[in-house]
Amino acid sequence: MKHTVEEVTLANGAKGLLVHVPDATVLDVYINFRAGEYLVEREKWEAPHLMEHVLLGANDKFPRARDFQAEVEKNGAYSNASTDVYDIIYETECADFEWDRVFGLLLIAITQPLFLQEEFDAEFGNVREELSARANNHYRQLGANTRKAYGLVAETDRERLELMENVTLEDVREHYRRTHTTDNMRFVIAGNIGKRKATLLRMLETIDLPRGERFAMPDEMVQPLKSPVCIPNSTVDTMYFYIDTFMNRRLHEDEVDALGIVNAILTETLYSKILGTARERGLVYGMNSGYQQIKLSSNLWFGSQVSVTNAAALFDIVIEQLGNLFRGELAEADIAAAQAYSIGRYQRSAQTVAATAAGYTGRYFFDEYIDDFYKVPERIQAVTKQSIVDVTRAMFTDGVGGLGVYGKCTPELAKQLNDQLAVLWKQVN
Repeated sequence: MKHTVEEVTLANGAKGLLVHVPDATVLDVYINFRAGEYLVEREKWEAPHLMEHVLLGANDKFPRARDFQAEVEKNGAYSNASTDVYDIIYETECADFEWDRVFGLLLIAITQPLFLQEEFDAEFGNVREELSARANNHYRQLGANTRKAYGLVAETDRERLELMENVTLEDVREHYRRTHTTDNMRFVIAGNIGKRKATLLRMLETIDLPRGERFAMPDEMVQPLKSPVCIPNSTVDTMYFYIDTFMNRRLHEDEVDALGIVNAILTETLYSKILGTARERGLVYGMNSGYQQIKLSSNLWFGSQVSVTNAAALFDIVIEQLGNLFRGELAEADIAAAQAYSIGRYQRSAQTVAATAAGYTGRYFFDEYIDDFYKVPERIQAVTKQSIVDVTRAMFTDGVGGLGVYGKCTPELAKQLNDQLAVLWKQVN
């Protein structure tokens, strides 16, 4: 979707991006506060999540949450919020003809919450139901447990269900006062900005929030696993797994581009090196890989659900195909195919105003980096065989990583499979 991007810094300390999409028929707004769980004591872990739920409720203009939501949604507008370890993000999408009304309502919610006890009690129950449902997501539970095992900030949903009993309404109010300040606010707004720019900026610059600070990301230091993570669950007939490896630094931008091609080559298509080979042999239905960065490290992961009888054979394919990349045994035709796939997928990812805006939020809210949308295909084409080899080897060079398994597993099986994978880190050292 054709668009232009402008970064603005306001006098009140807030910063953000205006994404101008000519002739857009909707306006999408994402407002971020660095206000996640890492900022509270473990005993109060659920305070940010509960605060996010209650904030979009009663406020100075609307005495009940239902009244506020009815006003927001009366012409089909959408609003929501989400909380993670680092951030809280409020979002809304509305028709272009009512952008000022809905945007104003979102700002009222953020600046004038009443935090009523009865709504806190109701949302307490809703959060309990949300976490109970999520506790049945096996990938999610495995991911949280392995994250904790590596020494990163995390709690499982079952632990969160216990910890939420410690949170009071005053904890929610205190977290709001501490984190919802203009200096801690970042935003991405996308739509037909045009002549509305001055009004949008005025509304943001006069937002009724105090000054404060933009909290730094936590200095999480990844710790080697003492043993593979194993979470037996007799009700699960298969084994869920994550293979993780960490680099003890952030990726450079050209490394990010190369690692994206690595993922495409290995798992992202039915003709990819790992998934395609495994499918041909009838070993696994699907498999994913990905990469992420935190303040001080970068992570490459592989994950799937596999029967115990097929796990070792699948891991042999993982070892073989990563080993090929370590040694540079990769055809130029395979690189070209992965590049073409990645460019097409990237262009498909921004067909709507919301998707275009969301494409900027991840990195901008993390470290205020602004991707140049129009240069991404050029960057993908610039990835070379050597850069693929270098970044793949680099992800295993620091020797930090291992295996996490959930479901039909035993500690003995987890150790056996972890020992099988250990050759990956040895090959590059």
